[in-house]
Amino acid sequence: MNGRQWSEGNRLELLENGEQFFPRVFEAIREAQREVIVETFILFEDKVGEGLHAALRSAAQRGVKVDLMIDGFGSPDLSPEFIGGLTSVGVKVRVFDPGRRVFGQRLNVFRRMHRKIVVVDGQRAFVGGINYSADHLLDFGPQAKQDYAVEIGGPIVSEIHRFVLHAIAVGGKGPSWFRRRLRAAHHDQVNAPAGEAQVQFVTRDNRRHTNDIERHYRAAIRTARERIVIANAYFFPGYRLIKEMRRAARRGVDVRLILQGEPDMPIVKTAASLLYHHLLNAGVRIYEYCERPLHGKVAVMDDRWSTVGSSNLDPLSLSLNLEANVIVRDAEFNRTLSERLDHLMAHSCKQIEAKDLTEWSGWRLVRSFFIFHVLRWYPSLTGWLPRHAPRLKPLDPPPIPQAGATPTEVA
Repeated sequence: MNGRQWSEGNRLELLENGEQFFPRVFEAIREAQREVIVETFILFEDKVGEGLHAALRSAAQRGVKVDLMIDGFGSPDLSPEFIGGLTSVGVKVRVFDPGRRVFGQRLNVFRRMHRKIVVVDGQRAFVGGINYSADHLLDFGPQAKQDYAVEIGGPIVSEIHRFVLHAIAVGGKGPSWFRRRLRAAHHDQVNAPAGEAQVQFVTRDNRRHTNDIERHYRAAIRTARERIVIANAYFFPGYRLIKEMRRAARRGVDVRLILQGEPDMPIVKTAASLLYHHLLNAGVRIYEYCERPLHGKVAVMDDRWSTVGSSNLDPLSLSLNLEANVIVRDAEFNRTLSERLDHLMAHSCKQIEAKDLTEWSGWRLVRSFFIFHVLRWYPSLTGWLPRHAPRLKPLDPPPIPQAGATPTEVA
């Protein structure tokens, strides 16, 4: 489905929350010999952002080629000192769709670069939903996010590597030296097998792959025979995906959703709850994660199919944002992720029953009808939203003061 084939012989390790993810990524960057490429939606200037900053600076200073892509909406407030600390040692920092504020408001809301990818030396890759911010650590407090990523080794990393190089070259109309680097990556040998997992790297963009991630979800739900567990932070999917969930539940599949019970944005829970009657009536089980905000975007189906990535099941991720997931066929990885999700449901979730919902009323019936048809048609409607070509703006190193120059002369 994404124009890509299943890649055999891969190794994956599930990483839960920042406590597992950040040390592993920073270690990989410290061990890099040739190249580090990082894409992230959010990079904040907190202890996590400073940790990434230090790791990237150190890599660049020892001669590693370092590329960092951030999103202009998700990472709008990085200081000149923070950026300059990277660019001054040779880190290439690029901003996806930078936008000026109007009356203090960010208007570059649509078509965001929401991917979270790291590739080191073309040999190790990380894909998931975890941003570089302290709210992915438990010591952040009640608002600390619950989330997942994977570390990957094996042949699929070669494909992910080519993808991130191409994203930089196309979005930034890369210089000739970068195009040569991309061509070299295409001619590199594929990484040797590192495990037993079959993996596909699946992306969503606004050109050729507008609904690939959703289609993989729908196909897996349609073929599931025993069990479906979807944990997703922002849940407001389209009509066809909801229809497949309802059909699966009605044919006897154990369909479970883990959604936000303590959301970081109240509207998230309100939007998802509008679908509860429709799903519960078909036999779908709904669990609200109540320990802290859920930020994960993962799923398991039967005993082999799994996915981890950046894509929510909402209009932004399914119809607007640039996203990336890995789809995995592997019994061991499925078992590991299933155990983590089962633990959430058993210890940190409240199951929603039909009796917990307010009774149907005339207004609720009208509202449900309206929402149903919005869900049915929003993928077509979003085509009317701004569809500009994404821009990558490179950030330049700060000026070097000349001998004898005053601060005002170099400001």
